[in-house]
Amino acid sequence: MNKAPMIVVMGVCGCGKSEIGRRLAAALDTGFVEGDDFHPPHNVALMEAGTPLTDADRQLWLETLRDQLAAAAADGRGLVLSCSALKRRYRDLLREGAAATVFVHLHGSRALIEARMQARQGHFMPLGLIDSQFADLQPPAADERAIAGDITLPPDELVRHILQQLAALS
Repeated sequence: MNKAPMIVVMGVCGCGKSEIGRRLAAALDTGFVEGDDFHPPHNVALMEAGTPLTDADRQLWLETLRDQLAAAAADGRGLVLSCSALKRRYRDLLREGAAATVFVHLHGSRALIEARMQARQGHFMPLGLIDSQFADLQPPAADERAIAGDITLPPDELVRHILQQLAALS
């Protein structure tokens, strides 16, 4: 991996994007951006009400995250960003900010993710939106720079796996 890695930790709600993203950024000694912090209030209100976001709802949010990646790349800084990035077109938009971005797709069973969401407190994403997340998910294709991360692994082991895979991409 180059000195300034650009990484998006992606996946459905409850898969551990924030936790793994923070741990990965620490291991790489680089910055971390929590994508959820950039949702406009309208999007948060929709999700809190159990209404899935549309592509139009996500557009400004994704553009803002793309700009975060672009700013880090322009400054020569690495960045780990947590973002669901469920659809190929969302990932394509994010890549506009930094073409060499690697996507780390955290994946697991619906049952495991549901259990995690039920245990989670203080997050705006309700359990009722899990089905819409899985319906929207388009796992990264073979032509995308992507790594798969199995969320059944303990977090430290998962981060080690991701770091090994990142090294192999160099």
